[in-house]
Amino acid sequence: MTPNVSIIVDGVPHAVPGDISLAAALLNVGVSAFRRDLAHHPRAPVCGMGTCFECRVTVDGVRNVRACLEPVRDGLIVECEI
Repeated sequence: MTPNVSIIVDGVPHAVPGDISLAAALLNVGVSAFRRDLAHHPRAPVCGMGTCFECRVTVDGVRNVRACLEPVRDGLIVECEI
């Protein structure tokens, strides 16, 4: 069993398993919308493997990171664009 790591999502700290993707971690802590499209509709992961681009978030100041491809790590700062 992998120990938990601490991530900050939209300013709120969360403890999440250290062996999952950021998308899975966000869903586990109750984030249901990762961003909004041009029509302001909420968007969230669809494919889980990096092809749909619906899970894009800002990670440590870098925009448009696909959360499904990003492993969690201790101290990660995530901003959902909602």
